[in-house]
Amino acid sequence: MTTDAATVVRQAYHTAEGDVLDFEGFKALFTDDGVFQPMGGPAFKGEQLADLLVALGGIMPDIHREIYHFHVIGDVVAVELSIQGTFSGPFHSPSGKVYEPNGAKLDIPCGDFWYIENGKIKRFNCHVSMSVMFTQMGIMAPV
Repeated sequence: MTTDAATVVRQAYHTAEGDVLDFEGFKALFTDDGVFQPMGGPAFKGEQLADLLVALGGIMPDIHREIYHFHVIGDVVAVELSIQGTFSGPFHSPSGKVYEPNGAKLDIPCGDFWYIENGKIKRFNCHVSMSVMFTQMGIMAPV
């Protein structure tokens, strides 16, 4: 199996697609001490690595990532993309409030930075435009 940076990242995106949602496969792509760091949120490690994917898959079972730019610089991959899907599952906010789905089509701008070490993901930094996501979900008024 090829373990170059581009292949590892493309495999990670594949495991997180709505028609696949392979959480164990996603976790297996990380080093033993690998970290998934969504910006503005807690870091996920070990058994928690797929927790955010589980949550997003629950909100948008048809989740898809539309990749616009994919740049590989050695063992670093920078990706400009949109997370797309239908708000068809409940969203449980960190405050405990539950927002019921409204069928809204989501198209959330995102920038991802992947750091690969020996064919595995050492660190994944995900920058999601939460204000766009919440506006599209009807949770927040447009800014």
